[in-house]
Amino acid sequence: MKVIATVVSFLLFVSVSFGQQTKPKTTSSFPTLQEEGPKVLVVTAHPDDETGMAAVIYKITHHLHGTVDQCVITNGEAGYKYSTLGNEYYGLDLTDPAVGRANLPRIRKEELTNAGKIIGMRHIYFLDQKDAHYGLNEREPLDTSWDVLKVTTKLHELLTQEHYDFVFCLLPTPETHGGHKAATMLALSAVKALRVTDRPVILGVTVSSKKDTAQTHFTELKQYEETRVVGDTALYRFDVSTPFGYLNRLNYKVIVNWEIAEHKSQGTMQLAMNQGDYENFWLFALNAQGADAKAKRLFEELKKSPYKELKY
Repeated sequence: MKVIATVVSFLLFVSVSFGQQTKPKTTSSFPTLQEEGPKVLVVTAHPDDETGMAAVIYKITHHLHGTVDQCVITNGEAGYKYSTLGNEYYGLDLTDPAVGRANLPRIRKEELTNAGKIIGMRHIYFLDQKDAHYGLNEREPLDTSWDVLKVTTKLHELLTQEHYDFVFCLLPTPETHGGHKAATMLALSAVKALRVTDRPVILGVTVSSKKDTAQTHFTELKQYEETRVVGDTALYRFDVSTPFGYLNRLNYKVIVNWEIAEHKSQGTMQLAMNQGDYENFWLFALNAQGADAKAKRLFEELKKSPYKELKY
């Protein structure tokens, strides 16, 4: 906690001291025809974490004429354990820890760059922090593996220079990867350090299926008040299985599958194809007044289909 508190204090000082030099944030409107759409920053720990929101990203960039950037904290080199099939594809023994850690940073950057082209990413910022290992403890990356000041400073730079409307990150549930939780906590800290009037709407993301028998409930990650959400269930969601095209035979799972397929070094990621029906978005409590209305507007726009009914 001391590391994050120190970084947040520094960023608060920067925001207050130089706030008058910051370009005022204009009120964004979602597009009709060719107007400029919403501007989004996606903050993740690993290359491939964006797959959990790939359909919404695609809709924003392709249908709402919006802009989406991604900030990836680690190189994802700890994913060597799942590269058995990637060994043959890339011609390297990536499952050997030394070989995997040496080559996966380059490979996974290429994979994410290709995946980003499919869903319409504008910029992908790689922060090159160490991906030590899988674990549930969020303190490991924050206290040991990552240069937290470097990461948070970069997030602050992007937020103050780009004036995003939204920030997307993974919901920091107790059972999720410690790196995922840590990335979200740093994104929340960076947003919180801004003046309230300058804060983008920050949302946490989960994926669920229509066949799920239990609904995810979450209020906050224990001991981290900044992770508190409004309510205990997702307030907004996008139905990835929304049908369109000739005879309604297509849906947005096609796009998600294309995106997942680019992450070929990660065998377990490929098993996520066709699994999720909903991309769920949770509103963090630290958001400024009016955030709920802005998010509702976004998801109402996302429900609209740009595709004409095809008849032959």
